[in-house]
Amino acid sequence: MRKALTAIAGMLASVALALGGCANGVGSSGVDEAAMAQADGANWLSVGRGWDEQRFSPLDKVNAGNVGQLGLAWSYDLDTARGQEATPLVYNGVMVVSTAWSKVLAFEAATGKLLWSYDPKVPRETLVKACCDAVNRGVAMWGGKIFVGTLDARLVALDAKTGKVVWETWTADKNSQFTITGAPRIAKGRVIIGNGGAEFIARGYVSAYDAETGKLAWRFYTVPGDPKQPFENKAMEAAAKTWTGEWWKFGGGGTVWDAITYDPATNLIFFGTGNGEPWNASVRSPQGGDNLYTSSVVAVNADTGEYAWHHQETPEDRWDFDSDAQIIVADLAINGQQSHVLLHAPKNGYFYVYDAKTGKLLSGKNYTFQNWTTGLDANGHPQIVPAARYDKGTGVWVSVPGAGGAHSWQPMSFSPKTGLVYIPVNEAGFPYAAAGKDYKVEPQGFDTYLDSAKTAMPADPAARAGALKGTTGRLLAWDPVAQKERWSVAYPGPWNGGTLATAGNLVFQGDATGHFNAYAADSGKKLWSTDVQTGVIAAPMSFAVNGEQYVAVLAGWGGVWDIAPGVLSAKSGLLRNISRVLVFKLGGTRKLPPAPPFDKGPLDPPPSTGTQAQISDGANHYGRFCSVCHGDAAIAGGVNPDLRHSGALNSPDGWQGIVHDGALKDLGMVAWSPVLSRDQIENVRQYVIKRANEDKKIGPN
Repeated sequence: MRKALTAIAGMLASVALALGGCANGVGSSGVDEAAMAQADGANWLSVGRGWDEQRFSPLDKVNAGNVGQLGLAWSYDLDTARGQEATPLVYNGVMVVSTAWSKVLAFEAATGKLLWSYDPKVPRETLVKACCDAVNRGVAMWGGKIFVGTLDARLVALDAKTGKVVWETWTADKNSQFTITGAPRIAKGRVIIGNGGAEFIARGYVSAYDAETGKLAWRFYTVPGDPKQPFENKAMEAAAKTWTGEWWKFGGGGTVWDAITYDPATNLIFFGTGNGEPWNASVRSPQGGDNLYTSSVVAVNADTGEYAWHHQETPEDRWDFDSDAQIIVADLAINGQQSHVLLHAPKNGYFYVYDAKTGKLLSGKNYTFQNWTTGLDANGHPQIVPAARYDKGTGVWVSVPGAGGAHSWQPMSFSPKTGLVYIPVNEAGFPYAAAGKDYKVEPQGFDTYLDSAKTAMPADPAARAGALKGTTGRLLAWDPVAQKERWSVAYPGPWNGGTLATAGNLVFQGDATGHFNAYAADSGKKLWSTDVQTGVIAAPMSFAVNGEQYVAVLAGWGGVWDIAPGVLSAKSGLLRNISRVLVFKLGGTRKLPPAPPFDKGPLDPPPSTGTQAQISDGANHYGRFCSVCHGDAAIAGGVNPDLRHSGALNSPDGWQGIVHDGALKDLGMVAWSPVLSRDQIENVRQYVIKRANEDKKIGPN
């Protein structure tokens, strides 16, 4: 009997060792190739679940037949009231998730017990460098470590069991305008990461760091530098032929701020690139040109970073049509032949299917309404409508999709069971007008080279009603083989959450109205919904512990749609940011506390006393330096302060103390004295006072 008990004890110890000692953390053995290859669905080891980024869970214990019994298993309130965009990872019963401000938390996945937390202490003034909130989209796991990119552009390796820092490295110069909001990926024992910053003076690149040491292994630039200097490789030499003027003085853009996919079958890393800098193409490349490799899908060798192939989805991009939406790898029957392909639905409104190895475009079709092209030619090159080149004229061009994109970073998912891709679609236009010759590029500015004062929403109820009516969103089930819609679900507004597909014939998605929903994957029928009290923009995931399936999502309204589009931000309703981790299971009985009401209160601004010249000047400076955080036409969404309600409007000195001197820099409101004079800052105050009085006449705000 003693021998039998000893043998059983030894066997249990071996099992515990194999599981990595999950009681206190992810474990010292950590994630490796064998773990990534597992298909049982209990773990979720990368932001897209596996290397293929399909976001498909093979779990089916929660299914179309019983999803109505789903209830809250546990929740955890976060201390970061900004947009929450991350997908949690789970390994051997431990959940690890990043939150806004690049914080990382580890929980017992089944109970919500906090195991450890990490705060990189990002300086709050870094917020001014981030185009779209202090967000973070997730972590990576490998070899007993957790990897996170920080908003101030560090890459940090944490011990998975304790959360202690193992190593950290700067991915860019400390004084640069670069940020990191995307999740790292792992390929060949290296951490792959890009940066944000293409609205500032930035030259994009993607980098690979040794997971053990943090040493840089290789770097691939996405746009060429100064041609007077030697090119880094032949790819940069070729790209330089597609630029004109002195683009390198603007950086060029093309940042890899999210989409990165590793494919072991081809040993290639695929990534999407961002817009050119500045948006106005006639400034960065005055004699024209496609401006490679901006707004493209690029493939490089995973071992060396050497260029393999590319396809530019939006040549000469002047609309902020980044190609940074996630890239899915799948095996599909194309024209009757099994093919290893990439699936991509970027901002520009087109759905692309590529041969993964060669980059050959197999098909391309717009998945939603678009007005900037008449279609794609045989090579997949967009046939641009002349009027869409707004920088060639003096008027305003309203593009659909707009800068928010028909599909932005919110991840889509693919179900091998249905053969469909589930895309969170935005249907919203954006007005573009070129800035005049007096526009001056500023390192601290949001340098689009657009006349945002000319395109700001007018204080006219009819114009606002028209814009609101044309601004919607939907969940789209797209057939990538037939390139056609199979079903869709309409939402009141855009900027809804990423999606999760499961083997239980389900698609999960949170929305901008504060609900978390489940739909039948084959038909789109709504099967379940629960009120989560705040907008959901992150993508859900699913995991299992002890054979029980869970579904998890981060809730927390924010991102660019909340802070920048002004009156359109509220299309889905005014929402507070209530940042939480939410985990559901069949029979869950937990309840959320009552949500506080969202009430900005009545507008009560001082009288408007500014001259027309002051207000006009203030409108220009507000549009360029303030609107990206405080809303178009000085109407904020909910995360950042609505300046029309600011008490500082009554105090010129108080306004100067905040805007000129940086009295609130520790909250993210930096001093603007390096780029704006006191007179210009006063003119901004006069503009906001004027806007507040206009809106006071319109009605409730």
